[in-house]
Amino acid sequence: MIRLLSMVWRGLSSLERSGEGGRRKIARATLGLTLGIAAFQAYGIASALTSIPGLVKNPDGWFVTTATASMVGGVVVLVWLSEQMTRYGIGNGLALILSAGFIVAVPQSIAGIADLVRSGTISGNLVLGHFVFWIAIVVVIVLVEGARRNIRVQYAAQSVGTRQLPVRDAVLPIKLNSAGFVIPVTVAPWIFYLPLALRASSWEAIIPWLPQPTGISSWGSRRTSFSCRSPCSCSPSSTLLM
Repeated sequence: MIRLLSMVWRGLSSLERSGEGGRRKIARATLGLTLGIAAFQAYGIASALTSIPGLVKNPDGWFVTTATASMVGGVVVLVWLSEQMTRYGIGNGLALILSAGFIVAVPQSIAGIADLVRSGTISGNLVLGHFVFWIAIVVVIVLVEGARRNIRVQYAAQSVGTRQLPVRDAVLPIKLNSAGFVIPVTVAPWIFYLPLALRASSWEAIIPWLPQPTGISSWGSRRTSFSCRSPCSCSPSSTLLM
C-alpha cells in the first residue's frame, strides 16, 4: 500500500528518493500503519468469534483483548521475520512468507480434488483443463515478470586522458512490469473479493444487481461462506509488509 501511494503521492515519492533517512521514515510509518490496521482487523475477527454460539467458552472482553493481542503479536513476528530474510539475502521476505502459505495448502488441495474425482463429483477432463489453464497462467506471469524492453543508446565519442574513445552503441534494458510480482498478487484478491464482500454486507437492498452467492456458513445463520486459502487476503495487514 505504501509503495502504491508513493507512485501517486509526490511528497512520499521524493521522501523515498531522499536517501537512507527518508527510507527509514517510510519504514517506520509503514510499521505503524501495519500495526494499526492489524489491530483493527484483529479486533473485528475476535469480536466476530464471540458472536458464534458455542465457539468461545467465555466470550467476554478478556477474550477479545487476548485474541487481538495474539494476532497483532503474530503480525509483529512476521514483519520481523520478513525483514531478517530480506536483510540477510535469503530473498524477498514477504514473498517467501506468502509462498509458504500456498505451498502448505497444495497437498490438501490435491487430496481434495482427488477425492472429488474418485467420487465422480467432477470429471477428470475438467481437472486436466484447469491444470493446463493454470500452468499457462503461470507461464504468462513469468514471461511478463521477466519481460524487458531493450532501448538502444549511442554514446558520443569522448576523450579520456590521452585516449580517444570512439562512438559506442549499447542497449539499456527497461523492465516492463516495474511493480514486481508482490504488489499484483497482493492487490488482486482485493479486486476479486470486493463484489462478494459487498454482497455479503448490509448493502444487499441497495445493490440488487449483484448475484446471490451460494454457501453454507457455520455461524448458525444463513450467510455466505468463503473458503479463503490465500494468506495475503486473510492474514491481518499482510499487504503492508512490503
